[in-house]
Amino acid sequence: MRIPSLLTGLLACVASVSATALTFQLDASEKACFYTWIEQPPVKVAFYFAVQSGGSFDVDYQVIGPGEKIVLDGTKERGGDFVFTAQSVGEYKFCFNNEMSTFAEKMVDFEVSVENEELKAKIPAKQGAPAEQASAVEESIFKISGLLSTISRNQKYFRTRENRNFSTVRSTEQRIFNFSVIECLMMITMAGLQVFIVRFFFQGARKGYV
Repeated sequence: MRIPSLLTGLLACVASVSATALTFQLDASEKACFYTWIEQPPVKVAFYFAVQSGGSFDVDYQVIGPGEKIVLDGTKERGGDFVFTAQSVGEYKFCFNNEMSTFAEKMVDFEVSVENEELKAKIPAKQGAPAEQASAVEESIFKISGLLSTISRNQKYFRTRENRNFSTVRSTEQRIFNFSVIECLMMITMAGLQVFIVRFFFQGARKGYV
């Protein structure tokens, strides 16, 4: 008797929550936009993004609603996690702008999740099953879904930190290598200059002696 209720809750969870996750490369001086359509407002929209690699790990972003109304925007941000309520029917744009960079490509990871609270409240209970039992199962499913979403966000956060730290390590290694090469060249130059000066002194002393 619990399995049909569980299936009902799962279907309701899928029907009331839709999410899109994507990792893409944003070229230098490029602007990229992604779109989602809201049919039955009001709905809760969760928007997450993080710059995984490239440049200073920053990007400009905008969330634009119907009628070109700006919902969210920011400049030179490394990441963000936002939740807003979509009140209007229509197309919502999520844009990332890398026009500030002339050579650095950015790897951006983002996710858009749309959750319909009213649809959750209208989930029908299975016939013949106690309302308390169905409600408890559905509530547990929604709670598990929220926990899984939190775990997914934490994993993305730790992956972002790992990528940034690894990029810092690579940059530090490259700088150490460059400084080592410069130091070796300077030592060779100084040694050659010293030999030249010593030879110059000895040649001058011989001319004076003759």
